[in-house]
Amino acid sequence: MANHSTIGDDYSLTRVPQEARRSLWSITIIRVGALATISQFILGASLGYGMTFWQAFWATFLGSVILQVVGFLLGYAGAKEGLSTSLLARWTGFGRHGSSIIGAVIAISCIGWFGVQNSVFAEGIVQSTNGAVSLPLAATLTGIGVTILVIFGFKLLSITASITVPLFLIAVSIGIYQTLKGQSFSDLLATQPAGEPLSFGVAATMVAGGFIIGAVITPDFSRFAKSGKDVFWMTTIGLLVGELGINMIAVLMALAARTNDVANIMMTTVGWLGVMVVVLSTVKINNLNLYSSSLGFTNIFDSLFRIQLNRGMVTLLIGIIGTLLSVLGILERFTDFLVLLGILVPPVAGIMVIDYFILKTHRKILDESRQKGQLPANTEKLGWPTILAWGCGGLAGYFITIGIPSINSLVISAIIYYVAKKMERLYKTDIHADVA
Repeated sequence: MANHSTIGDDYSLTRVPQEARRSLWSITIIRVGALATISQFILGASLGYGMTFWQAFWATFLGSVILQVVGFLLGYAGAKEGLSTSLLARWTGFGRHGSSIIGAVIAISCIGWFGVQNSVFAEGIVQSTNGAVSLPLAATLTGIGVTILVIFGFKLLSITASITVPLFLIAVSIGIYQTLKGQSFSDLLATQPAGEPLSFGVAATMVAGGFIIGAVITPDFSRFAKSGKDVFWMTTIGLLVGELGINMIAVLMALAARTNDVANIMMTTVGWLGVMVVVLSTVKINNLNLYSSSLGFTNIFDSLFRIQLNRGMVTLLIGIIGTLLSVLGILERFTDFLVLLGILVPPVAGIMVIDYFILKTHRKILDESRQKGQLPANTEKLGWPTILAWGCGGLAGYFITIGIPSINSLVISAIIYYVAKKMERLYKTDIHADVA
């Protein structure tokens, strides 16, 4: 068993033992924090600008249910095995080298979004000080500050979220009161949107696609859950408060203010509280971005080079890189690349769910090693069924525009992987029969 006394390691390359598991509150507050963000506000405002309240509600509900199913299934597997997403992937279809590719995709995506969000965080500081603090200085301070928090691992993430989430919700509540006071709630429910009509399919796509990466990395945090029941409540409460709750509040604000620029509304209506909304939002989401990125990078080095890096030290390095990217202001050109990486993530969920829950390819060795508190001694190579399914799923997400692209890619990859693995097993059975 590896020594975890080193600051920041946080069981990055081993199972999380039962004695290190956290309370339902600890994991749930992090999940809510991942969803209750200013980006979620902007999404809800976009829906409210192009849809009626009930149209937006059902689109949000559909997209949220999809995220709930994906997040719960992967989160359950992560909790049962005590493994992060990139580590779990080794025994759910991707093998040692495939899991390193997943780790790279997740790590690069998260560090990129860390830089983007850090720029937003810094801009909030600049506005709150009326320009007294320059953007580069603010970005440096915010980036390094969040990095230091994440170095200390899951426990400090939970403590930070326990402080910032309630403050965020209080600030949001005051902003909503200021925006909606004097408005008739029943009239708002019947109000027609101010912008161009938004189709149901596009709206559901925006909801599901907006957090699909968050759903896939659920095991990074659910591995600290004490049971599958806790994972269910973590994902459900996160959905109700962070997804449905925040989205529909933003929809109402957009209908009331007749604009989709909710961030500006919050700034102008409640002043420094509006800045607080932005700041607290980015602190929470950037904690998670950096944490998942650090887990991805530790898995890459362990998979490819058999080098076990300390997660805390990795966090420090990538935090500095992400901060530097935001200070240099080059992230605007990086965003399209991050979106492109996003289409590679949903197929991962489809393959992992099929392999773990239906095909159960490595369940026996996972069960046996779990009893000993260890990882399985052997991992398979990245097989052709995985490569085929992952590639087809990614292409489907990019080229098929009917329906919800991220879900199309997830479902297609799952189906192709299932069929391909069955064919592979039949082929191996035939070969063994011929040899016999």
